[in-house]
Amino acid sequence: MASPGGSTGPGTPSPAMHRESRWLGQGYADITKLREIAAKHERLSTRNQARAARIQTRIERLRHGSTLLREKAQKALEKIPEYQQEIAQHERDIQGGSQRPGISVVASDVTALQLRIRKLQQKIINLQHRSRVLEHRAAQRAQKSAELKVKVDRFLEQSRLEEQEAASFRQRADRLQLATEGEVAARLSGTSPPTEPGAAQPHEP
Repeated sequence: MASPGGSTGPGTPSPAMHRESRWLGQGYADITKLREIAAKHERLSTRNQARAARIQTRIERLRHGSTLLREKAQKALEKIPEYQQEIAQHERDIQGGSQRPGISVVASDVTALQLRIRKLQQKIINLQHRSRVLEHRAAQRAQKSAELKVKVDRFLEQSRLEEQEAASFRQRADRLQLATEGEVAARLSGTSPPTEPGAAQPHEP
């Protein structure tokens, strides 16, 4: 119950204590807000890292596919020398048969050899075309992986910037918490005078 002079009773907190309590509450609210903003930037940082990781996996898949296609293209070309040797042998047979004295060459035998030569030449052309097609597909995948690498670098750079922002807000929150706890400890120990009414200002985040 209030005394005749308007002063508060023994168990009633003074207006200055109310203002101090609100000031401390505002300080802890600012700390919480700063840590919330830091957590938001950390979330954005890890999200960008996750995006970069998914694209990196896709890049490696494209690179692996490109390597397989190039290997298939090389295997297709490896058969060509064998066909070329067969063609050369057939041409020697035709030339040798026509140059033998006293031996008439059957026309059907010559045309049969020529047909084999044409078939082998067609196989060579087909293998060369298949090799070029596989090489083109491999080049397309390599180009796509290069384009995705640019996106990975962009996501990683954004992740780094978000992490820097998160660290900055964490440091501000730590400094504010240290200052607030120090002031609270000083008030409890009585080593500093109480704050004058209206002198305390809320901390800005």
